[in-house]
Amino acid sequence: MAFSVSTPTSYFSSFSASSETSFPSSTPFKPLKFPPFWPWQKVSSFSFPLPLSIIVSCICACQAHPSVIMVEQVKVGPLSVSPMGFGTWAWGNQLLWGYQESMDTELQQTFNLVVDNGINIFDTADSYGTGRLNGQSEKLLGKFIREFQGKKRVQDDIVIATKFAAYPWRLTPRQFVNSCKASLDRLQIEQIGIGQLHWSTANYAPLQELALWDGLVAMYEKGLVRAVGVSNYGPKQLVKIYDYLKARGVPLCSAQVQFSLISMGEDQMKIKTICDSLGIRLIAYSPLGLGMLTGKYTPDKLPRGPRGFLFRQILPGLEPLLSSLGEIARKRRKTIPQVAINWCICKGTIPIPGIKTVKQAEENLGALGWRLSSEELLQLEYAARESPRKMIQNVFQTSLGP
Repeated sequence: MAFSVSTPTSYFSSFSASSETSFPSSTPFKPLKFPPFWPWQKVSSFSFPLPLSIIVSCICACQAHPSVIMVEQVKVGPLSVSPMGFGTWAWGNQLLWGYQESMDTELQQTFNLVVDNGINIFDTADSYGTGRLNGQSEKLLGKFIREFQGKKRVQDDIVIATKFAAYPWRLTPRQFVNSCKASLDRLQIEQIGIGQLHWSTANYAPLQELALWDGLVAMYEKGLVRAVGVSNYGPKQLVKIYDYLKARGVPLCSAQVQFSLISMGEDQMKIKTICDSLGIRLIAYSPLGLGMLTGKYTPDKLPRGPRGFLFRQILPGLEPLLSSLGEIARKRRKTIPQVAINWCICKGTIPIPGIKTVKQAEENLGALGWRLSSEELLQLEYAARESPRKMIQNVFQTSLGP
């Protein structure tokens, strides 16, 4: 008897046998050591005799753990990453997300859970953190990677995508390279996966913009980063930096932008078209609209802090979209957040929802391993267009321009 596998990478999430069938997402995620290969290990096509005991173990494991699925990794430049990552904006942010250092234990448990379940890309920034906690997100990520108890191969495959702020005092390429070195020190790693410009200064300091671009080139040439990307770049500036970097022999591998069912404006869709045509991978931040697409909030039940003010303006106009998300979620036996994140995956993006708790991680992992049908995608996009209020765009994103 032979056992054949054709180049998948394993992930563990709520199982769906096909795009038409799914099971409840309430089953807790339990990392499964599934012979004959580790979940992270890419397995080339092969066929070889296996001991009967291993074959029986595999069959029993699949029966006992219906959450076992096979999902391909996707390419971001030279990197192979999971089709969904996680954002760490909340790790250190007290103002918007209520971070406290007492949360660190659960944050580490959350990190371990998602890595055990196949996630290998994490987004952060050198500006994440409030006050004295500035850079806390990078510090925590580095600590969690070092203390991860799983296989060394899994640790080595983790991709950190960090963003470097275009602070007004970063005026030269050297200063930008130094910011990259500071992030490496906080992360305690030898090389960053994707080094990203956090935002463009083209709208208010065009001369600084060129210095930042040269800084990206320098950190890439010095081997401080494996690949480079941008964040909050509108269509016009995205094409400009792509051409500039290409002329310097530096490929632009990713563009991070606010992208969700409530962020489908003209700029967003044009950015997506440009990325597809130039081979740039779009990384979708805020795929759940800061939580508005979770189904957990209503005009009478709002989150605390600044988000509450924003939600009060937008949530009343999201009824058509939230209704469609709920309908599809019920049919699929999924949750509303899982459907919203899966829409981003089906659009060819890498969504990076934020996570703070094990419960959030378990739910978000349920967005993997299945795909919405074309009819469901059209239904959601029609409902999004019918919803009168949309997400306010990031003020740092450059516009289409003249």
